[in-house]
Amino acid sequence: MATRKASPDDLLAPLTLAVGQEDLLLDRAVQQVVAAARASDADTDVRDLTSDQLQPGTLAELTSPSLFAERKVVIVRNAQDLSADTIKDVKAYLDSPAEEITLVLLHAGAAKGKALLDAARKAGAREVACPKTTKPAERLSFVRSEFRALGRSATPEACQALVDSIGSDLRELASAVSQLAADVEGTIDEEIVARYYTGRAEASSFTVADRAVEGRAADALEALRWSLSTGVAPVLITSALAQGVRAIGKLSSARGGRPADLARELGMPPWKIDRVRQQMRGWTPDGVAAALVAVAEADAGVKGGGDDPEYALEKAVVAIARAARAGR
Repeated sequence: MATRKASPDDLLAPLTLAVGQEDLLLDRAVQQVVAAARASDADTDVRDLTSDQLQPGTLAELTSPSLFAERKVVIVRNAQDLSADTIKDVKAYLDSPAEEITLVLLHAGAAKGKALLDAARKAGAREVACPKTTKPAERLSFVRSEFRALGRSATPEACQALVDSIGSDLRELASAVSQLAADVEGTIDEEIVARYYTGRAEASSFTVADRAVEGRAADALEALRWSLSTGVAPVLITSALAQGVRAIGKLSSARGGRPADLARELGMPPWKIDRVRQQMRGWTPDGVAAALVAVAEADAGVKGGGDDPEYALEKAVVAIARAARAGR
């Protein structure tokens, strides 16, 4: 088994190990490898598999020599959930990886499946850290790095305002940075962030979520239709709905205390603690569970699981508003 560790810059290394639970970073790790492979060979064959799709013997089939010697990328998601027999297959493959094939293992990094994690590291895997961002300072650092990656300058106050406005979802933060970078010239300051993410509150996905979790179905539907008409992506609205419902669930189960203490415990800015407290009236544990199911169904609907994304969102908004009033 190889022991020389691959360079972080070697995107076409035989094995890339993406470790962590932050979906955006895991997806980016995959996208970078696929892009590099296709830049090398436009006909690269990409196989993207979940752990249950990689059965014993499947890896051997996928990595068998091709008559056309084509480049291939094999992606295995949730590798920590692979069966014991399949893990044996992966370990055996790591002893003698095939040429022109890049194996990408996505692993949560916890104790489950640690033997595979250790074997991949011992094999000299190129490793990409994809940790969950749980602290406000980490999200602030992420926003700064996103601006730098796009070659744009943003003031510290602007970065903080963006984190405070958007919340903890890295996908939304990345999307917001990208939008600002595309729409604004020069240095991005706090006033610009306020104009985009506070001044246009009526078109914000978070306004839809706020009205829904407050039980104001009519207002939420009005905000939803306006948001969609102004170009807000449906996936951003489902993300905001999910954040709103989860915030209710987190705060309702948290220990009492000052907003600053709860903010540290729950990873929310203090102002949001105060807002969620006001929104919690009428919510029950069953209501939170029902609302999360509604969000999950809407998420599937806007990502291709349904014929009408707008209807899926409207249905979710009504369900969440109804759940918010269940305990009143």
